[in-house]
Amino acid sequence: MEIFMKESYFMGIDTGTNSSKGVLINSHGEIIAEHTTEHAMTNPAPGHYEHDADKDWWGDLCIISNALIEKSKVSPSDIKAIGTSALGADCLPVDDQCRPLRKAILYGIDARATDEIEQLTEMYGEEQIRQWYGRPLCSSDVMPKILWIKNKEPDIYAKTHKFLTGSSFIAAKLTGNYVVDRFLGLASFNPLYFNDGTPNPETCLPICRPDQLAEVKEANDIAGYVTETASKETGLAVGTPVIVGTDDSGAEAISTGVVAPGKMMIQFGSSIYMILGTKELVDDERLWREEFIVPGLCDISAGTNAAGSLTKWYRNTIFPDALELEQNGGPDAYITMMQDLDKIPVGSDGLITLPYFAGERTPINDPLARGILFGLTLAHTRQHMYRSALESVAYSVNQQLKIMLEHDVPIDQIFAVGGGVKNDLWMQIVADVTGKEISTPAITVGASFGDALMAASGIKYSGFESFNKLTDFIKPGKTYHPNKENHEAYKKYQNIYDSLYPATVNLMHCLSD
Repeated sequence: MEIFMKESYFMGIDTGTNSSKGVLINSHGEIIAEHTTEHAMTNPAPGHYEHDADKDWWGDLCIISNALIEKSKVSPSDIKAIGTSALGADCLPVDDQCRPLRKAILYGIDARATDEIEQLTEMYGEEQIRQWYGRPLCSSDVMPKILWIKNKEPDIYAKTHKFLTGSSFIAAKLTGNYVVDRFLGLASFNPLYFNDGTPNPETCLPICRPDQLAEVKEANDIAGYVTETASKETGLAVGTPVIVGTDDSGAEAISTGVVAPGKMMIQFGSSIYMILGTKELVDDERLWREEFIVPGLCDISAGTNAAGSLTKWYRNTIFPDALELEQNGGPDAYITMMQDLDKIPVGSDGLITLPYFAGERTPINDPLARGILFGLTLAHTRQHMYRSALESVAYSVNQQLKIMLEHDVPIDQIFAVGGGVKNDLWMQIVADVTGKEISTPAITVGASFGDALMAASGIKYSGFESFNKLTDFIKPGKTYHPNKENHEAYKKYQNIYDSLYPATVNLMHCLSD
């Protein structure tokens, strides 16, 4: 008699800046269902960016989980584990019932804690800060955000049971346990933890109580199991293992095979996030460095605040007719916006954009930086402006690649991921500007795929036991080869781009006085 083994499935759900995505994969790493929901961040004051954690994080997860089960017709009991990720370096205070006490303060794009950064730098001294971070404090660090709540919202601070990130909040809602992965905890909450992941009472003292921090574990450790309450909301079976999870960029890097030195991921989402695997920590105050999700692997990382958010701004502000056409049943607005952009020459006929529309993280660490359109003439059209915006993101990526290469670290393979990879011209521009081959993975759903892979790894499912084995399920898709002539032509515009911020920074800051 022939015996058929029942298939096992693994769920991955990622929450990003403007949307949440989920996938269900089988034991062969094949996607059998996927679902996406959208949400919006709020901007209640200049430099303030927030999410409603119950609605945008937990609500999206519940919608997606139920949708994946419905679409796949898979029994919840056959889903052997779930992995989640969320936008990193957020700060969400919750009470002892895991109820948010305010909206979540988002990652580096939120620059409200500038006073607290100055306060902490004065308190500890620049040398101590550099020993901790390898760079100055910046808006991507959680410690100043906690201190902002302590200084500006003392009533909320007094009621806070835990300070969580997005992935920690979701894990707590699923399991009742407060955990954070080592990668996110030691990097974003530095120096509030010792290197072994236990809270540091001395460094916590001016900021928060040690017991207000989540427990540090590995990203693919088991955080706990789906509770009865969570089961009713998500459709998952009671007792389903939940891994700790991580931030969206880390999960997306895993989905592209960043498990060894020389492997790089460039995430083209609302913002740009770059992660390069390295053998050891590399200090450069213009970039970030941390121990990566994969034990024994370090990374250099960088972030550009405006990428997909910049293209969205163009859609809503400069191309409203394209959006209206889409809403009336026409083609996707972004497709309409790309018409004739390939006919515009390298450098957009001398138009260069500085994409600091939301301040900037690396390499300038300046929340007061502002966007610039440099070189506008009466001959330029909105198509020139849009191509220039796409080129500006490529210039930013290249600027940060050049800094990494100053440290003689290998860059053997670059995978581009995120919504931006759907734009062939944009990816070709990035290849031409950088002079590097840019590949996309065959599976382009991103972080949620990495979450599902790590979920299988977390329960040590056969074939998924280690991070290195996960690469067996990652297949290359398309590769963009740099055009040598275009690369040489772009060098002139890259040099102008690199000079624009130093030439205008004082004027930018005058706008904030």
